[in-house]
Amino acid sequence: MVTIRDVAKESGFSSTTVSIVLNNAPLARYIPATTKKRIERAAKKLGYRPNLFARSLRSKRSHTVGVMVFDMTDPFCTLVLRGIQNSLYQSSFLPILTDVQNERSRFERYLEMLLDRRVEGLIVVANWLFLDINLLADLEKSSIPTAIIGCELNTDQISSVIVDNEVGAHIAIEHLYSLGHRKIAIIRGPKGLTDSIPRWKGIRSFAKASGLELDPRLILDLPESREPGASFDAGYKLTEELIKQKRPFSAIMAFDDVTAFGTIRALAKAGIRVPEQCSVIGFDDVATSSIYSPALTTIRQPLETMGGMAVGIMLDGINAVLEKRETPALHRKVAPELVVRESTHALL
Repeated sequence: MVTIRDVAKESGFSSTTVSIVLNNAPLARYIPATTKKRIERAAKKLGYRPNLFARSLRSKRSHTVGVMVFDMTDPFCTLVLRGIQNSLYQSSFLPILTDVQNERSRFERYLEMLLDRRVEGLIVVANWLFLDINLLADLEKSSIPTAIIGCELNTDQISSVIVDNEVGAHIAIEHLYSLGHRKIAIIRGPKGLTDSIPRWKGIRSFAKASGLELDPRLILDLPESREPGASFDAGYKLTEELIKQKRPFSAIMAFDDVTAFGTIRALAKAGIRVPEQCSVIGFDDVATSSIYSPALTTIRQPLETMGGMAVGIMLDGINAVLEKRETPALHRKVAPELVVRESTHALL
């Protein structure tokens, strides 16, 4: 390993001067530019790399953050993680990624391991997590800046970033209504999932304002599940139930995109063409929505933006800790967007 002494010998300057330049210490501003360039050239020639571990021991900073994902296989996470990664890269923080797989014991163990490695902040992607008060207590006890993505919180210590679910659901059913659909089947989210309540509220508020009658026999609920991929199978089975009822409907509003994919598969198996005979709309705009057949009309969550926003909130918290000032938890609600593709059509 190339050391500062090696760079000092190559450049012809003292180890102290080399250390000041390569560590960009406060005294570096008093060192001539020509000296800095000679030292930097020597370091590059020798392939010198700073000992970040030793530096972190001296500064008591790790420049790492923990990123906890509750299921890596959930397509919701892909773009969120991209947003987190890009923002951390620009800020010179290294993420330590953990996949909790919706297991409470695994969450506790990973949190303990991340704290042992002195991460300076924590980001939790919790879209399918059924958060309970004990879990929140574990996060609060960590006493490090924390932001949760995909779950609305009522706490003064943990920040959160979510999409406006109520507005998104309102936009989705309004889109179907504008196409002439009045017999709309709805597959709601699991009752224990925090997104489910505001989305149902958005549907009901539109129905009340527009005079749309919601047929309770066309309203079904996804089962409670900690496996996000299970919503495909559930969407498929619930759509089969709707078809067997022989209760007429011309459109289906699915809780999320993966549920919508299962819905479309069940309709196709029954010989019902999408969108000619039945329109389908999802929610999220996961990566595969645009390449599904037919391409899915959906409500877009700005997932990359949400990831970057959580990083920004967490970094502000880290700076507050370094500056020994208090900063309140921030709760951001971002606007959804209707993305019209091929799975919805005007009622024929």
